[in-house]
Amino acid sequence: MTSYDLILRGGTLVNQDGVFARDVGIVGGKIAFIGDLAAASAGEIVDCRGLHILPGVIDSQVHFREPGPVHKEDLQTGSAAAVLGGVTAVFEMPNTNPLTTTPEAVADKVSRGTNRMHCDFAFWVGGTHDNAKHVAELERLPGAAGIKVFMGSSTGSLLIADDAGVAEVLKNIRRRAAFHSEDEARLNQRMGERVPGDAASHPVWRDELTALTSTKRLIALAEQHRARVHVLHVTTAEEIEFLAGYKHLASVEVTPHHLTLSADDYARLGTLIQMNPPVRASRHRDALWQGVAQGVVDVLGSDHAPHTLEEKAKPYPESPSGMTGVQTLVPTLLDHVNAGRLTLQRFVDLTSAGPARLFQIAGKGRIAKGYDADFTIVDLNRVETIRNDWIASRCGWTPYDGKQVKGWPVGTFVRGAKVMWEGEILAPATGRPVRFLEAL
Repeated sequence: MTSYDLILRGGTLVNQDGVFARDVGIVGGKIAFIGDLAAASAGEIVDCRGLHILPGVIDSQVHFREPGPVHKEDLQTGSAAAVLGGVTAVFEMPNTNPLTTTPEAVADKVSRGTNRMHCDFAFWVGGTHDNAKHVAELERLPGAAGIKVFMGSSTGSLLIADDAGVAEVLKNIRRRAAFHSEDEARLNQRMGERVPGDAASHPVWRDELTALTSTKRLIALAEQHRARVHVLHVTTAEEIEFLAGYKHLASVEVTPHHLTLSADDYARLGTLIQMNPPVRASRHRDALWQGVAQGVVDVLGSDHAPHTLEEKAKPYPESPSGMTGVQTLVPTLLDHVNAGRLTLQRFVDLTSAGPARLFQIAGKGRIAKGYDADFTIVDLNRVETIRNDWIASRCGWTPYDGKQVKGWPVGTFVRGAKVMWEGEILAPATGRPVRFLEAL
């Protein structure tokens, strides 16, 4: 009789070949067999009857703040939030203090995360005027997700607002680089405008033209230098329509909050949903869903960017932009699945197979023999209410407090370890760097 370290038994597996009732056997942290294991034995057998087994969810855009303002998040608390929400790997952003723009800064983050983060991880390296000539080496560092460029909504050396600076990065990269695409000059020009009669935050000065004009500039430069680009947190109908014509070189990310919220929610939530780029009018949200349906959108990223409630309570524009999101990504999107806005297989493509395909992740993103045993196990029928006291992020709040959802993460497995089950973290932190085929 074949014996395994772990068997997931009786669940419905969702993968690239369909949705079927299958068992999964794990040995040494890897998937060893998929099929009927009713007669097999294992050190542990997890009953998954009535549950769906998904490839581990990968959140390719989070801000965990460390090193830097760790009073609102760090790598340990952010990764705890991730696994409680069913996320098995994260890509963390470079706007920390110090900035993640050098080999030493990347190595420091990898050291901080190893065996301290609850999920696996990679770190985006900030592209700057100063390091643009060296990005081909930086993007291949162990633990590096690739190069991230801020064309807007950043300060100091991380901001590259000029075409010459962006072009210098694009002509030197070899992997796909990620871009925050906004027109910084136009943003500054419009800064400070408010919604008449509403003291709550509604950053109308970040109108849709700032995103579209910057994205057009980026695509023109990418074509010129034959570079692959990833456009982060796309928010406008016009961008979706434009980017549909450039899928040969540009991939597209959208976020759960831009798919779920609209400008109508500012009256209720105010600065809690102040983001860069902003939550926009419902017509843009509808266009994002159309982009999902038409295959223009490649991945979902939470853009988890926590601030304390005290910081968010400042009057706009002194209030900081950002909200929690890594822990609520799975339940909010499963609620959309149950509402018929996307299929469960499309959700898997956006959160597992899509990131693996775009960023050439080694051994993750599929349930396949020889791959890492990363799983997000969900109960599609469970109805829960998201509450602030469930949020593990150090800042301790979510804009979805009080929101009832159908669909819930029950278990999180990282390389065969049962990290989370039924809302409890069960295993010690054993996070490791994600590996990438283009950097092996």
